Amino acid sequence: MVGGAGILGWLSVLDRKLWRDLWGMKTQALAIAFVIAGGVSVQLLSTGMLNSLQETRRAYYERYLLADIWAPVVRAPQALLSDIRGLDGVQAAETRIRASVLFDMPGMSEPASGEILSLPDIGLPSVNQLYLTRGRTPEADRGDEVVVLESFATAHELQIGDTVSATIHGRRAGLVIVGIGLSPEHVYTIAPGEIVPDDRLFGVMWMGRQALARAVDQDGAFNEAVVRLSHGASEAAVIAELDLLFEPYGAPGAYGRDEQISDVFVSSEIDQLRTMGNVLPPIFLLVAAFLVNIVISRLIAVQRAGIGLLKAFGYRDDEVGWHYMKLVAVIGLAGLMIGGGLGIWLGREMAILYTQYYRFPFLVFNADPRTYAIVIAITGIAILGGAAVAVRRAASLNPADAMTQPPPPDYSKAAGMGITRWQAIDQQTRMILRQIIRWPIRAGLTVAGVVASGALLIGTMFFIDSMSVMMDGFFNVSNRYDVSVTFVQPRSRAAYHSIERLPGVLAAEPFRAVSARLRHGNLEERAALMGSPADPELSRMVDADYRTVSPPPGGLVLSQDLATKLDIEAGELLEIHIAEGRRPVLNVPVSAVTTTLIGSGAQMRIGDLNALLGEGDVVSGAYLIVDPGQLDTLYTTLKSVPLVAGTGLQALAAQNLDELMQQNLGTAIWIYTGFAGLIALGVIYNSVRISFAERQRELASLRVLGFTVADVAYILLGEVAFLTLLALPVGAAAGTAMAWLLAQAMSSELFRLPFVINASTFGLAGALLVGITIASSLMVRHQIERLDMVAVLKTGE
Repeated sequence: MVGGAGILGWLSVLDRKLWRDLWGMKTQALAIAFVIAGGVSVQLLSTGMLNSLQETRRAYYERYLLADIWAPVVRAPQALLSDIRGLDGVQAAETRIRASVLFDMPGMSEPASGEILSLPDIGLPSVNQLYLTRGRTPEADRGDEVVVLESFATAHELQIGDTVSATIHGRRAGLVIVGIGLSPEHVYTIAPGEIVPDDRLFGVMWMGRQALARAVDQDGAFNEAVVRLSHGASEAAVIAELDLLFEPYGAPGAYGRDEQISDVFVSSEIDQLRTMGNVLPPIFLLVAAFLVNIVISRLIAVQRAGIGLLKAFGYRDDEVGWHYMKLVAVIGLAGLMIGGGLGIWLGREMAILYTQYYRFPFLVFNADPRTYAIVIAITGIAILGGAAVAVRRAASLNPADAMTQPPPPDYSKAAGMGITRWQAIDQQTRMILRQIIRWPIRAGLTVAGVVASGALLIGTMFFIDSMSVMMDGFFNVSNRYDVSVTFVQPRSRAAYHSIERLPGVLAAEPFRAVSARLRHGNLEERAALMGSPADPELSRMVDADYRTVSPPPGGLVLSQDLATKLDIEAGELLEIHIAEGRRPVLNVPVSAVTTTLIGSGAQMRIGDLNALLGEGDVVSGAYLIVDPGQLDTLYTTLKSVPLVAGTGLQALAAQNLDELMQQNLGTAIWIYTGFAGLIALGVIYNSVRISFAERQRELASLRVLGFTVADVAYILLGEVAFLTLLALPVGAAAGTAMAWLLAQAMSSELFRLPFVINASTFGLAGALLVGITIASSLMVRHQIERLDMVAVLKTGE
């Protein structure tokens, strides 16, 4: 105590008053600091993680020479490489071989699929270099050596020297692992057609050029070119030149990074981080600003006589104003420190979480000085701006006026006062209503704070409802098969029937997939044109009500996202440039446009597609319903079928997506729900606590007049309870609007969030707000019970 007094002795009178004020309102100040911390931590987390992800991606892509353009072909002569490198705008180019592969992994019944890419036999590639974490690259004279992607190696505990059995181009081979590494084009590794990664079921390997060429009959040829552009070169112009060059060789069309699947997922994550950073922090800081304004305004009202005395003793306006600004600054600084520490910790935890899905050589959360400066500046403007009006009012008080209590205003004729005269209302409730009507702005700000909290709760928990509907629609309505089988190349119906007769297959449905370019006017999109039976059952396009949308004879069903990009409506003709075989150009009427929640779709009847391609009765694969008791038998059989290039397992895909939601989305939901609770606690507790400070004399007088503690508590706490109940429906409406905006902002080319909010979400948000109100009220009720009536009444004199 003596030490504390000694420390305070070094401070000026106003500074000692500042610390006494802070100590007296420590719980309120801490509540405000936590609201500020919420905004600071979310801003720091989103901005810092965004910058870290962008910078890591940029550095990784640049150092390991990620391609700007990919140009697949069926088979082209290696001699074209010099022509590719001679194109205007091309800085570097490589040709390579890409082949599908089916792995038979020990200890796993499911077939694992993947791809093998060629590496130059001599030297390093000038495009898409590997980052070796262990081992070496394959030797030119060894046809069985491979480098394996680290995520696949980790999932199967593969080590240098292990042998993996694989089926390449219909032939069984034993592949010896000599290296384990990462690749800039496989930061997010996902199987074609899947929506979530599974490191057990999809892997990537690299083999020497000659060895892979012999394995897939591509000697002296290539089936993919990768290109890096010169600075300032036109991507569209180079793509056009490549398409023209490769046209005789069955090219489906070159594409840039915006269509490269790994970078598409990384870019989508970056966009979502940017969206969350733009939406959530302003909500916290606006609430913090108005909380500071309320607290300081009401503190000044309580200390009105003290301010008058300070002025009478000679303190200048600027000294009084600076005193209260310092008080606000201390609270803001506490919020910055708490939020900064919390944001850095959450950022590091999120970086660890990201490394499980995004395979960078390193990913460290590192907010740069500019990020910290922006966070401090925004927080300072919000907090000091919120206090500025109240502080200016305190500084301008005239000493004589300040030391004289202002006469109570006459609210007898105020709007709404008539309700307080209703005989059905008891006396205590009448007091509550009068208090609210007398101070409508104060009541409105309290309601606004609770509304903001409710909106944030509903807008956050909406993602759970939306993702659940999206998963149910994709796995249980649109795609009801158990296993999908894709052939190495299109096959006759006989191949489909052979799959249909495999052990355990209860039902089967063929499909035909063709690479195509869809054109309408001057707009163009690359897509897979799918052929399906007339009335598909296992994989189908559905509308918003989950009704099957089947293409009529000669017609095409288009997903809404593709229709929007192409600016086309049902009834119009779509020009389809087939990128396979004889590459015909088709003009097909769009019969219907429907919304797909995951991916894009262009579907027509398989017979019509076969006829338009002039290829006979050909299929690309099949969807299967399988007897659960014979799954392992079917998996074993599929591994040995040479014509199978890959499989998709719906049950595992659904499980992986659910785990991804629980881990990533679930963590985010808990964080943002906690922050929303901080807003509610800060608003509600401060409202009750300040009302208690202002009305202590009134409450003590009521106790002297015979009102019980319960009566007095009801008068004080009933006000905030009424305002909270009033805010609930408004918060629900605001949360609904926020959820709709987030559904639009967070949707991407990969998925569209359905706008769905369950009744339980509204109920849970309301229950949390009511619970926070009750907890805040209980804390203040304890202070009411300890109210020293004599001391309070003497202070009022």
